[in-house]
Amino acid sequence: MPFLCSSAVLDALTEQPTKWVARLAPAQSHGWRIYADFLLSAGHTRIAVAAQSSVYWASGARILRDYLAPRGGTVIELDMGALAPTAVCDELVDNRATALLLLVGHPEPAVSIVKCVRHDERLAEILIGAPAGQPEFAEWATLLGDDGAAIPFLRYLPERLSPLGARVETALRERLTEAPSFVAFEGYDTVAVLAEALRSHGADRARIAESWPRVAVEGTRGQIQFSRTPGINVWQWAWPPIQVVDRDPAEPDRLRIRHTS
Repeated sequence: MPFLCSSAVLDALTEQPTKWVARLAPAQSHGWRIYADFLLSAGHTRIAVAAQSSVYWASGARILRDYLAPRGGTVIELDMGALAPTAVCDELVDNRATALLLLVGHPEPAVSIVKCVRHDERLAEILIGAPAGQPEFAEWATLLGDDGAAIPFLRYLPERLSPLGARVETALRERLTEAPSFVAFEGYDTVAVLAEALRSHGADRARIAESWPRVAVEGTRGQIQFSRTPGINVWQWAWPPIQVVDRDPAEPDRLRIRHTS
């Protein structure tokens, strides 16, 4: 069955190379290395990760550690299976961390950790980050208010949308009555790619799978084409645009760009 993945997930989307699968979103390692560059450029070399047990979070912590270590960075792992959110603050102080990354679920324990850290006077200068994008959710702002601002995360948009992207943004804003998230653009691009594959090659599964390397579709975020990328077992769009953004403390409903790929 041909399959098009639209969300950022593990590099190893399949165990072996396959012709059947293509991916629009960047592989986790690509996006998270860009996030690590952002941390280094902001002067953070002692970085704590509050992590729950999962393959995705463990992979993220490993990517950060392997990328930061040769560049003078240290990753301190805090096991959220053993620590309460209140205990995280003491660990951050004891380890002299200057940044804390939330590799945990939303809303909990992410919201409780943010509240504890934000209201601990010892940690007034620490950066909180969430590379997987939890602050993108509207519920994040509702639950945290001002405490949820200035927490950088990854999103997959260019600095300026293409003319198609601008038209889609206008249509989505009218339908949603709010600014669309980057996930909405991923969804549109996914439909555009699938529609082109079906239009050009019909519903035959083998023909669709064979078409991945020949796809050329105007997406909301640029021209979409798939290629073989070292270390990736599927056809990959290399690469969608990537930003590190956060909610502006002066206006938490507005996102500001902190770093671009």
